[in-house]
Amino acid sequence: MKIHPITSRELVLAEGALFLAILLQIAVGVLGPGSFQGPHYIIIAAEIALALIVGFMSGRRHLGKGALHRPLAFLLLALLSIANIVSFIIIAGMLIATQTHFTGIELLVSALAIFVTNIIVFAFWYWEIDSPGLSGTNWSKHRLDFLFTQQEPQHDEFKDWQPGFADYLYLSLTNAINFAPADAKPLTIKAKALMGVQAMLSVLTLALVLARSVSILGQA
Repeated sequence: MKIHPITSRELVLAEGALFLAILLQIAVGVLGPGSFQGPHYIIIAAEIALALIVGFMSGRRHLGKGALHRPLAFLLLALLSIANIVSFIIIAGMLIATQTHFTGIELLVSALAIFVTNIIVFAFWYWEIDSPGLSGTNWSKHRLDFLFTQQEPQHDEFKDWQPGFADYLYLSLTNAINFAPADAKPLTIKAKALMGVQAMLSVLTLALVLARSVSILGQA
């Protein structure tokens, strides 16, 4: 499978998404409860390293299989995913507890950070397995893991079209909000599993964290 080059616009968008997530995590570190700050510092460190890799990897994307940035990119994505899930588990446990020592505003900021970070992380995963995006490595044995509308046979005017990071970010956003893709179909078990995990995290975040935050705000 031929790997299409990353355009400057795609690179800027990917970096912008990462830095937005970093700013949100910094906000949580400042406003969130002390026991909740540890995982966010891990996320921030991973996002900074990931942003640096995205910035420097475009010219090294066609290096041999031994290129260090490929396994490093994969490990950073995995670390970012795990850290975000751990953050959700910690805040969920604090919400379930009878006594809470933080305000509704702190919870809303934390919930927003988890929700938006979830969208960004899975956008990178979709970009990675289907494009492939971050590492420049084709992790799937299939030609396509997602079928976008433009790739369907009846759309001849898009015969040379290839999805970019913006398309995967939109896919992740719609899956997080609608719990279903808007313009792309998951074709492989890997793609369906990723979308299922993202949808589950999104609905739990919205149902548990946001509902509890609004309740605390209403009691204030």
